[in-house]
Amino acid sequence: MKKLLYILITVCGVGFAQSQSSEVFGKDTINKIDVDGKKQGKWILMGKHKPGTCYQPDQKVEEGKYQDNRKTGIWVEYFCNGNMKNKLTFVMGRPDGYAIMYHENGKISEEGNWKNQRWVGNYKLYYENGQVQHEFVFNNTGKREGAQKYYYDNGQIAIEGNFQNGKESGLFKEFHENGDPKAEKNFADGNVDVASIKEFAPKKPIAKKSDVPADNAPKITVTKDEAPNEAAKKGTGPMVLNGQHTLYNKNKQITKDGKFENNRFMEGKAYIYDDNGILTRVAVYKNGVYVGDTQVEN
Repeated sequence: MKKLLYILITVCGVGFAQSQSSEVFGKDTINKIDVDGKKQGKWILMGKHKPGTCYQPDQKVEEGKYQDNRKTGIWVEYFCNGNMKNKLTFVMGRPDGYAIMYHENGKISEEGNWKNQRWVGNYKLYYENGQVQHEFVFNNTGKREGAQKYYYDNGQIAIEGNFQNGKESGLFKEFHENGDPKAEKNFADGNVDVASIKEFAPKKPIAKKSDVPADNAPKITVTKDEAPNEAAKKGTGPMVLNGQHTLYNKNKQITKDGKFENNRFMEGKAYIYDDNGILTRVAVYKNGVYVGDTQVEN
């Protein structure tokens, strides 16, 4: 995801001084802090509250409601170009409920239901061209369950099969980009039965693609508040990361652990925290693309 990975870090993290707590837009009084110093009611966060960013001073960055200093209900965040970035449902200050994220071009990036710090139920991840990339189903513990599908960026299905409690189970079918069968494999408890593998050549030639991720694949890169482990932290000036690195945020919490290519996160685990520093997700990336979540250790 370009995705909840960025969003859960940034959507909750815009802070404001109490001196900015009450502003009047027309007849509506917003951004109020009560006598106990807690944010209450409707808040609209503007570009002027984020100096040094791409937002204009009078441009909306984020809006929603607070109850006793905690986000509640629907919160909407925007890109600098004015397009919607995400719409999340909050309960007691944490994302809980339907969530939808967008690419900067306005097309949907991912959507699903977030509950108890994990995806549950139906979930979709999209390419920037609007085509579905992954179509997953998660059980109540955040593990994949039932039918799962992967697609090429042309809309053609790439892989389909079933999961049980987070592991591949039964027959999996793979397809070439032209729709021709590519392979069939049987799994049991996540392990493939090698003897069951059948491979099929396409009926017509298919142009070979580079192993480099497509430009429209969701990209995760190093953010401004991240730093590599001490072993890689040598020299001065801008740092370009290549190879294996572990990154930490300003609170010294691990944020990414895996392989990088020119600062792009290619393979490994990305750790996402809420604004209270609590770990909410561990997202897995392969070949520069989000492939799913692994269990959050409590």
